[in-house]
Amino acid sequence: MNYQIPQTAPPLKADPNEIFLVASGDLRLSANQTCWPAQADMERQIVAAFNAEGFTVKRAHLYDEALKHGFIWNQRMGMDVFKSIPPEAPLIVAIAVWQYSYHVLAGLRDHRGPLLTIANWSGQWPGLVGLLNLNGSLTKMGVRYSTIW
Repeated sequence: MNYQIPQTAPPLKADPNEIFLVASGDLRLSANQTCWPAQADMERQIVAAFNAEGFTVKRAHLYDEALKHGFIWNQRMGMDVFKSIPPEAPLIVAIAVWQYSYHVLAGLRDHRGPLLTIANWSGQWPGLVGLLNLNGSLTKMGVRYSTIW
């Protein structure tokens, strides 16, 4: 009997000055579609600010043309997205609207690179509320992070 040993992929590496970005969303498709323009606008501002400082921000998951949004919208997707992020890479969690923290918590629990949570300050979109929910979860898990809003 021949046993095939599974092949392991080489560890992912980030380029110098490269920062990965993830955006956790809602479970509801309609909420993610409605909120996507606010998230996309915030992400444009984040990319511009980091580019001005010599950093490249790379989205870890793409906009989905069929769903009409670019959020991580369930826990399985979140776990899959984190497989593509180098474990030591700097990471931003951008939160412009309400989000479900458990979509990204499994990946954030094991991520070893620097972690920055960013939220908007808006009277229309509850990004700050989503950030506080995520930060509370990270704190409870003992994950180190920094925050700006």
